[in-house]
Amino acid sequence: MTATLLPASLESLKLRARLASAVARDGWESPSARKAGLATLRSALDSFQRTSSSLLAGDHGGAAAAHALSDGVSVCLSALFDSLKADDPTGSRGVAFCAQGGFGAGELAPYSDVDLLLIKPDQADEKTDAFLQRVLYALWDLKIDVGGGACRTIDETLDLAREDASERTALLSLRYLAGSSGRASKLAKRFRSEVVSGDEIAFVEAKLRERDARIEKAGRSRYTVEPHLKAGKGGLRDLQLMRWLAIFLYGADAFERWVSDRLLSVEDVERYVAADDFLWTVRFHLHQLSGGKDERLSFELQPEIAKRMGFEDTETESGVERFMRRYFFTAMHVGSLTRLVCSKLEADSRKAKPRNIARFLPNMLSTDSADTGDFIVRDGRLDFATPTQIADDPVKLMQFFHVAASRQFDLHPEAFARIGRTLYHVDENYRRDPRVARAFFAVLLDSAAPMAVLRLMTEAGLLGRYIPEYGDIVARTQFNMYHRYTVDEHTLQALGLLREIEQGLHVDEHPLSTGIIREIKNRRALHLAVLLHDTGKGNGDQCIEGAARALTACERLGLDSDESELVAWLIENHLLMSDTAQRRDIGDPRTIADFAQAVGSVEHLRLLTILTVVDIRSVGPGVWNGWKAQLMRDLYAAVEPVLQRSGDAVELAREALNETAEASRSRVCDRVARIHPDFAKLWRQELDDTYWVTSTEEDRFRHAAFARQAMQREDGEAAAAIRVDRRRMATEVMIWAEDRDGLFADLVAALAQRGADIVGAMINTTRSGKVLDIFYIQNAANQPFGFDDPYLMDALVGYLQCVAAGTLPVERSREMRLKRSDAAFQVTPYLSFSNDLSDVATVIEASGRDRPGLLADLSDAIAKQGLSLHSARIDGYGERATDVFYVTRDGSQLTDESLKKEVGEALMNVLSEGEAQLEEQAAQRGIARAPASLLR
Repeated sequence: MTATLLPASLESLKLRARLASAVARDGWESPSARKAGLATLRSALDSFQRTSSSLLAGDHGGAAAAHALSDGVSVCLSALFDSLKADDPTGSRGVAFCAQGGFGAGELAPYSDVDLLLIKPDQADEKTDAFLQRVLYALWDLKIDVGGGACRTIDETLDLAREDASERTALLSLRYLAGSSGRASKLAKRFRSEVVSGDEIAFVEAKLRERDARIEKAGRSRYTVEPHLKAGKGGLRDLQLMRWLAIFLYGADAFERWVSDRLLSVEDVERYVAADDFLWTVRFHLHQLSGGKDERLSFELQPEIAKRMGFEDTETESGVERFMRRYFFTAMHVGSLTRLVCSKLEADSRKAKPRNIARFLPNMLSTDSADTGDFIVRDGRLDFATPTQIADDPVKLMQFFHVAASRQFDLHPEAFARIGRTLYHVDENYRRDPRVARAFFAVLLDSAAPMAVLRLMTEAGLLGRYIPEYGDIVARTQFNMYHRYTVDEHTLQALGLLREIEQGLHVDEHPLSTGIIREIKNRRALHLAVLLHDTGKGNGDQCIEGAARALTACERLGLDSDESELVAWLIENHLLMSDTAQRRDIGDPRTIADFAQAVGSVEHLRLLTILTVVDIRSVGPGVWNGWKAQLMRDLYAAVEPVLQRSGDAVELAREALNETAEASRSRVCDRVARIHPDFAKLWRQELDDTYWVTSTEEDRFRHAAFARQAMQREDGEAAAAIRVDRRRMATEVMIWAEDRDGLFADLVAALAQRGADIVGAMINTTRSGKVLDIFYIQNAANQPFGFDDPYLMDALVGYLQCVAAGTLPVERSREMRLKRSDAAFQVTPYLSFSNDLSDVATVIEASGRDRPGLLADLSDAIAKQGLSLHSARIDGYGERATDVFYVTRDGSQLTDESLKKEVGEALMNVLSEGEAQLEEQAAQRGIARAPASLLR
């Protein structure tokens, strides 16, 4: 139920009466009276907190709650000051008690700093200082976080404001609370005449530099999936910045003046009010749930806030995803409003002219005299020549972006706003107009900075309106820890990376992509596939649905059937290469044959490789690494020769792998034979073909040297070695030991116990009964494990040698260590068996909650069922892990259904165990949970 607020004067009267009653007999110097007075104030503050929170209803009421809380705290602070003043009229003489900053503007969140200023008289004495100390001590005892609390004279305050833009900003919202109103008024007048007047340009530039630094710290993209509500791009601070600049430069009625001058429309002001209300609502819930002034909209809090604000699940989106989509649309609106305000400042020469889109490019020439076609350049930005230009010829909407892209101009904010008001011209006829398509493809294919231009098109609303399939993913989020951006931002970053690869900017990181990019014949299809590859998300099978949507979009854009079908094929299969490389045994001929048959041609392979690389790389920081890059290169190298021949795919794959293996074996062993002929002869026969095709030549020489040294050990015990592999961005661990049941499980358990995250593993059993197991491990920060701590690496070597030899048991603990981010996600485990993915082994895919020791527990379960493990693949998607095992029983695939059922139950128990623990602990801590998105 919404509470009814009494007028502030009545609330103040009631509180002052209670406070007077509490301290009247003995005054504030009495401990008992002071305790009673503070208790009275604390009770009133708590009451105002409850009353303001009750104003929150659904997704509205945040701004009203912020103002109500500010009013309530103002009532309490005024009553406190006046009560202390009555107790010490001499010490309080000439002191003004003022609010400033956000509190001065009448906005306050439950745990916000309360920005205060105590203005001292010019000739303050000891009695004044003592009174000020009593005020501050009372505030501290009330547990009021005085963010800007200061005791200064007017001159001191003005001197500080001249030096510090933040102090000037705080004083813009100076508000009298109690004490000497004359001194508060004098400070306000002197601030306006002595600091503000004549310093407008410097102040604006300082505040915009401050904004840049703030955004850089919080994260430049407004589309990160755990945004900073206050400091992030498009957040509350940007709204406040607009208001501060307006007040500083034009006075309290700035927005009204801008509407009357037609800079802002009534709709713009409505968007400002709606954004302010929404963000304050989120902030109130965020503070209440976190129990502090936490401004990061983190995963663990998003489900409960979505629930509180009334966002419910639909068939295509969860409630939390709908809530976050609303958040990102709001951030986009704040961004467009910021542009409008900055354009007004530029027009009034209050800030420097902008750098254009060329700021995204190196060594671009000035475009001041560039040909702008039918458009004009105003204030350094591209604008429409006449107000009716779009209505006269709607094609100009898309041509406008083409000119901006080709001439490297930013858009004038008024033009940006005009585009948003004229999107009704973009109808089905517009979408099929070949002139529009030509301008669009010029932006997509020829722009030097497509990511920047297409982002502007997205934020203006044009790209989503022109291609509705893309419009469906604008601001869409996926509630999981794998994807770090909204779907549209991920898509735009993938397009930006594609252009950079075309420009040869990532030769070291992506040598394969850089080499084959120049050989592809269907460049337009590739770019369209990248743009549309995720448009099927949220609608059944994203790959199939995305392909169907792509066919519709391509036909409308004027592509012929062959090119349209190629785009659709790429989208339908855009996860195929990553799944094959990361989840299948590349040394198995069946894997190569199946992938080659699915791809069909070398051109398709090249296109799919580049699409896969830019897709994975654009998911978020740390997702792409050298290990995945090597897997992609290995798969490409194995499949390309199969596609260049004709015949049975499996036989071709087997022949190609055999040829590669024999060539690799000969190169290594022939070279080793020059120094160690006996070992070379032995080593040639020890390992099967799979090893020789799934490692680089550098790896093979190193492994051979390690194995030779291990064989020469006098004790015959297991051996271990460790090194940082910077190419794969992981630490390589080599193990040589006598084969035994459960060895792999023991090793992965030992690594997990030491805090290592296994990103890759190669299992090799020699013909003489030894194992050569290779692990690639990282730390929690996705860096090579122990890269900065040689002692840690040395200790790990000794530990692994004992574990491999079986002389030191590994302690296994399945107790989950709950992190709030873990508990926010519900991860549903799944399990699958297949005898079709390999001719010799059963492939088990186990997926569930990622946790320390999961791989070890799964391996234990496999070993206890009497199964032989031939290969393992480790993959992860944030909170979800997917581990794939190639297993046999007595040298054959698993065909007995009762055995598969028994194995399945054992593995499912392992997968479910961690989730059950988290469910219980989350319930104990009151953490709301939501299903993690399965979309990739």
